[in-house]
Amino acid sequence: MFKSQERQFLKAYDEYADSIYRHCYFRVFQKEQAQDLVQDTFTKTWEYLSKGNTIENIRAFLYRTATNLIVDQSRKPSELSLESAMEEGFEPQAVENIEVNVDTEILVNRLKDLEEPYREVIILKYIEGFKIKEIAEILDKSENIISVRLHRGAKKLKEILKEYE
Repeated sequence: MFKSQERQFLKAYDEYADSIYRHCYFRVFQKEQAQDLVQDTFTKTWEYLSKGNTIENIRAFLYRTATNLIVDQSRKPSELSLESAMEEGFEPQAVENIEVNVDTEILVNRLKDLEEPYREVIILKYIEGFKIKEIAEILDKSENIISVRLHRGAKKLKEILKEYE
């Protein structure tokens, strides 16, 4: 039993560590803080599994755990600086076309201007590739609420991007 849980955990780490990092980074906008959140997410997941518990949907479990840790951490005073993260070396995913890269950087910078509920669902849907049903499970909200937030968030993001032009 323990070996299968260990395999499940290691497979989950290999498959999801990068996407959990992106999820955390786009919520806190600080590289080291995001790395710490990823570490804490997998530590809590391992602790849960090592107690003999089973996880039906490990991907949703990891995102839910990471989201809970982010919420906990947001209650603590901290600095939020995307600019310092860019200086530390974070760049939006490398893209051959420089124009797309610039657009990606603008988008990343403007995402921080969205209210949290909208930013969260847009990141999960369009950056992480989750389906509405999966987002609803991760955030413990109805699919209808997720759909409304996606629609409103996309509309607000378009307005923000128009202001930037």
